[in-house]
Amino acid sequence: MAARRSPSISSRKQPKQARSTELVATILEAAVQVLAKEGAQRFTAARVAEKAGVSVGSLYQYFPNKAAILFRLQSDEWRQTSELLRSILEANTRPPLERLRRLVHAFIRSECEEAAIRGALDDAAPLYRDAPEAREAKASGRGIFQAFMREALPQASDATRALAADVIKTTLSAVGKQFSESPRSPAEIDAYADAIADMFCAYLAAIENG
Repeated sequence: MAARRSPSISSRKQPKQARSTELVATILEAAVQVLAKEGAQRFTAARVAEKAGVSVGSLYQYFPNKAAILFRLQSDEWRQTSELLRSILEANTRPPLERLRRLVHAFIRSECEEAAIRGALDDAAPLYRDAPEAREAKASGRGIFQAFMREALPQASDATRALAADVIKTTLSAVGKQFSESPRSPAEIDAYADAIADMFCAYLAAIENG
């Protein structure tokens, strides 16, 4: 039985003129609104085009299908996460554990602010998660975290660093998603982020001092 091919999720063409760039921005803004209101199951290119006030044909000039639109939204989110990682974890004028604490606070706050869109994108992931573009996009932030772990755990082995990185990333993603499913006050966000950061810092300190 032949393997099922992933749908094309690359943009058909990149906007080069200001007018085209504005059109793509309008389409993506409309896509966010449709996704937040309708969810992944009812998300269609036609609904996005209608919300954006453009023809479906105009939309298809840039995005071949709804999977391409959703992947663009998701890849933009991954890029923003990578930029967040870089801006905090590469600020090596601060001690590593302080940087980790700042990252936890920023991540939990971001999860709560964008919970509806993140949840809908998670639901839509089967449409694009197996495509090569998705694997490449997700890999973009790994090097940043690996470099940070070398600073945070200079005496540890590569295997120990890799395990610690995986534990932190997996835990942070899971608890951030669960915590953000309900509305949270700024005080609740800070208290929760402090608790998670305390656990991570204690975990790394135990490895380094063990």
